[in-house]
Amino acid sequence: MVKETAGPAADKNRYSLSEHVFTAPNLEPALYIVSTPIGNLGDITVRALETLAAASVIACEDTRVTATLTQRFSLKTPLLPYHEHNADKQRPKILEALAEGRAVALVSDAGTPLVSDPGYRLVRDVVAEGHKVIPIPGASAPLAGLVAAGLPSDTVLFAGFLPQKRGPKSRRLEELAKVPSTLIFFESPHRTAATLALMAELLGPGREAVVARELTKRFETFERGTLEDLSTRFEGRQVKGEIVILVGPPEDKPEAEVDDLDALLSEALTEMPVSAAAKKISKATGLDRNEVYKRALELKADDA
Repeated sequence: MVKETAGPAADKNRYSLSEHVFTAPNLEPALYIVSTPIGNLGDITVRALETLAAASVIACEDTRVTATLTQRFSLKTPLLPYHEHNADKQRPKILEALAEGRAVALVSDAGTPLVSDPGYRLVRDVVAEGHKVIPIPGASAPLAGLVAAGLPSDTVLFAGFLPQKRGPKSRRLEELAKVPSTLIFFESPHRTAATLALMAELLGPGREAVVARELTKRFETFERGTLEDLSTRFEGRQVKGEIVILVGPPEDKPEAEVDDLDALLSEALTEMPVSAAAKKISKATGLDRNEVYKRALELKADDA
């Protein structure tokens, strides 16, 4: 059972904003998915503050991180650690609180919960138990990066974090290479340079891209260019802070005719192995790399 350990009754539902104290209205029983700032605490919304103030408990990834937010706005709501390592233990407590008719707020360390994190399992269980789930919108790193990137925003694919190992990462990028959308990724600062180099290789060196760093914070930066330019710029560079990489959609290229493809492959095969030839011609024509590789093997077999 989640115990309410808030301060004096006078503090219940209270929060402060710009040195003024407010009392939040009571909440209906539900799980509230509350977006919090991704850096600048001034990005909190009034609705988020009211929700956090009136909730019975705030479920959060790291109580130390969320405490910075609650202290800033004089929130007295108790904090309950809830993350992927203790979820199986804590989820029943949250479901019990909801069954008792209480309001529970869920926050992540920064931004909108459930975006590239496993919190959806809690939402799924809450819905299965017949309880309400209410989103409280707010800051989101993918959207903040997108609106300032200058890349097409009519069709967007959020791809989250790529796999860390090169093999799975390469396969994932190959799957995404022809998606006709702006692609949005989260990345660790120490992997940014290697990821940009692999993107230039597999998505195309000339594709427009933006690296957004430390969004909403003091040292917020946007670096724009082609993937090849950015890969060169970040090579060997020490990068700090939270990173969002945005890659523009691929250019429409007329597909090569089979005769043209055969001619291009035949010439390439005189100079390099099958895999390298397929990679080169796929990049030049825009054709599917696996299909080009298959055709290269056929041509190589015919010449044997």
